[in-house]
Amino acid sequence: MKFLAITLIVHRPDPVGGALKPTHERFREVVENAVLIEELGFDGFGVGERHERPFISSSPTVVLSHVAALTKRIRLFTAVTTLSLLDPVRAYEDYATLDHLSEGRLDLIIGKGNGTAQRELFHVTPEDQWDRNAESYEVFRRIWRQDKVTAATRFRPPLTDAEVWPRPYQRPVRVWHGSATSRESVDLAARHGDPLFSANVTNPIEPYAALIRHYRERWEHYGHDPARIAVGAGTAGVHVAPTSQEALAAYRPVFESNVAFLKSAGLPVVFETLEDFVERSSALVGSPQQIIDKVHRYHEQFGHTVLHLHADASGVTDKQHRDSLELFQSAVAPTLRKDIPDPPFAWSPVSPEPPTSTQEFPRA
Repeated sequence: MKFLAITLIVHRPDPVGGALKPTHERFREVVENAVLIEELGFDGFGVGERHERPFISSSPTVVLSHVAALTKRIRLFTAVTTLSLLDPVRAYEDYATLDHLSEGRLDLIIGKGNGTAQRELFHVTPEDQWDRNAESYEVFRRIWRQDKVTAATRFRPPLTDAEVWPRPYQRPVRVWHGSATSRESVDLAARHGDPLFSANVTNPIEPYAALIRHYRERWEHYGHDPARIAVGAGTAGVHVAPTSQEALAAYRPVFESNVAFLKSAGLPVVFETLEDFVERSSALVGSPQQIIDKVHRYHEQFGHTVLHLHADASGVTDKQHRDSLELFQSAVAPTLRKDIPDPPFAWSPVSPEPPTSTQEFPRA
């Protein structure tokens, strides 16, 4: 099993202390956390993309490029690249550049994105967001593989023998499809034989497990080898301590503040108590053995081989956060790495693939 740490670069007052860090300090904290993640032995670091409050992660390529300059080993993930909002040509240019700067350590997780403010900012409607996501991915995918692309697109100007530079370092790059509830995203992933990353952060396990089962069904429907499936899964929170009592005590103020924030924002609260949150959500809060047992329970439903944790220390002290991550790596990760297989592909840069000929992309 492989382990990532991700951040959406939430920028709101600390859930316990109430202080709001200056924006430049928040970015510095993200970069320092990425360096720590590599130092502790994690396999990857991811940065989300959001274009609305309370996030400042609108430029993941810029942040990841800085992280690439300060790290050597970890793979760099987007979590997620909101292709439904982006011009696929411009997105390709940014990510191909990052691919070179990181020497082939880039993985993408793509998704349509969500949130009314984001859609309004980019003039995307609820009715066309899925079609935009699919079209953008088809064009992005072909630009990555082909030296010239012709595409009769709906949502951007058509392309005719278009050459887009720079040509990428990895040919092709690995693209995961991030999905919380969407069968459209799952079908797109299965059709292309791409890995799936389940958001798995808001609800109990059942809807996510059902979506992953659907992904496996569609994968076989499109004629792919079941042995090549790769699934990743998120977590709703993490705090590992020597005992469950210590973990709950440290995390309780974080949970209570987060619930208060959701209520003040008019958002639904799925888990009213910390005990229910720890029991029925994907949160990994407890002793090392409790964390191991819970990941195994989820693996029985998901069959996932990649797991993401939260990179940020929001609500706990920096020392508590580091101690938790260190304990995860020393007392949890070794067992899970032994018990659960890695994804069915190399974690090193994707091997080169020669470009293919141009091909018309039909109008949807």
